[in-house]
Amino acid sequence: MTKPRLTTLAIIVAALAVIPFAGLSGALLNLMILMMIIALAAQGWNILGGYAGLSSFGHAAFFGAGAYAMAVLQTRFGVNAWIALVIGIALGALVGAFIGFLSFRSGLKGSYFALITLAFAEVARIIANSWNFTGGAAGILIKLQTGLPYLQFSDRRYFLLITIGFVAIGLVVSWWLEHSRFGAYLVALRENEQAAQALGVDVFAVKMKAIAISGALTTAAGCLYAQNYLFIDANVAFGSWISIEALFAAIVGGSGTVLGPLIGAIVLLSLGELTKGVSHGIPGMDLMVFGVILVLSVAFSPNGLVMLMKSLGLRAPSKAKEA
Repeated sequence: MTKPRLTTLAIIVAALAVIPFAGLSGALLNLMILMMIIALAAQGWNILGGYAGLSSFGHAAFFGAGAYAMAVLQTRFGVNAWIALVIGIALGALVGAFIGFLSFRSGLKGSYFALITLAFAEVARIIANSWNFTGGAAGILIKLQTGLPYLQFSDRRYFLLITIGFVAIGLVVSWWLEHSRFGAYLVALRENEQAAQALGVDVFAVKMKAIAISGALTTAAGCLYAQNYLFIDANVAFGSWISIEALFAAIVGGSGTVLGPLIGAIVLLSLGELTKGVSHGIPGMDLMVFGVILVLSVAFSPNGLVMLMKSLGLRAPSKAKEA
């Protein structure tokens, strides 16, 4: 633990908190909100895929669980938005624990685990798309009610502040991992699971904690997404787009680093919006650009933009300490 790293994080969070009051237009505010939501989802993926080395192709399962929890609890049961948010985050941890228990007890890892997460997300999408309770194919529309108790604001800057607050929590969680015994266990599993087990690490317990934390963060992103757009359907909530963008943001920014997911999300979404403008809205062009960026990142900066910045002499929280 070093003060410069804490200072760096504090400066970054303070800078983010100032952005909503920098005179941004409505479109830029909406883009910044989406950036923070994607960054939060990427932070969730990074806990599992970056620190623990358990790559997931189905983080949409967590994202969608949060989005639907937020929508269903408010529209079907009249639950307060903030309480729905807390319940949704808890649900994400439970969904993660459920997927983890089935996968890790069966000894699944590597590509097998990644495919299992993808399967869970797809099954959830099919169920949500056909179940009347979740609105079926029509989805769920959240009633517009502005005010702090409803987590809706006529001034979009305040919602952006809330998303920034959650990203700040994600930064703190990632920083804690880099400086805790639990984080060292995660890195040990990533580098050599057999060796870690031989040294007495409870592999199953560590993996379960990692996927629960990962699920909670990504579910929080889903909750905020639903509350931001006030509408959700199965193809959006459980769509592959969020799994792809969360994974890409973490890898391009620097998986297994504190700032990687945030930097990756900002870079990818900025370039994505630029591409949409240049290509005049041709469908899929932004995803094509994401793919090109990922290939270039892996080829020329396999450790991500954070480590590239560090090699160029810029200060940024470093790769998770080796066990």
